[in-house]
Amino acid sequence: MTRARTPDWVLGAGARAMETSHRLLLAATGGRLGQRFGSNQTVELHVAGRKTGRRISTLLTSPVYTPDRLVLVASKGGSSDHPDWYKNLVANPTVEITADGATRQYQTRTASAQEKARLWPSIVKSFPGYDGYQRNTDRQIPVVICELTTG
Repeated sequence: MTRARTPDWVLGAGARAMETSHRLLLAATGGRLGQRFGSNQTVELHVAGRKTGRRISTLLTSPVYTPDRLVLVASKGGSSDHPDWYKNLVANPTVEITADGATRQYQTRTASAQEKARLWPSIVKSFPGYDGYQRNTDRQIPVVICELTTG
């Protein structure tokens, strides 16, 4: 029996509700709670919008994290379309990321198929749901590598 695919509107509503509740938790606890989601580091991505140029901020988790290099997964819960934050950073790959109270500038790029294959086991180990998200969609979920800029 084939399992029905979760509709994109449900995935989008769930993602928005998750981000809103996460922001409320961070605000209510002064950042004492919510800095980690399981074994993933919580980060705030700041990127210029591809249409407006305005700064847009999104809370995300990084399954592979060091302050100098981190990985983001553009899963959108397995939706059929890439998340807007990913589309924005493809158009504007120089971003700022806030983690552990510090905001730093990063250069971003989409991992190659070989890099994704190498990183995917670590990503799924940190959050097994990513494997289900990939199975839920026909698109290849992008893995984004963010490297700290110098100077």
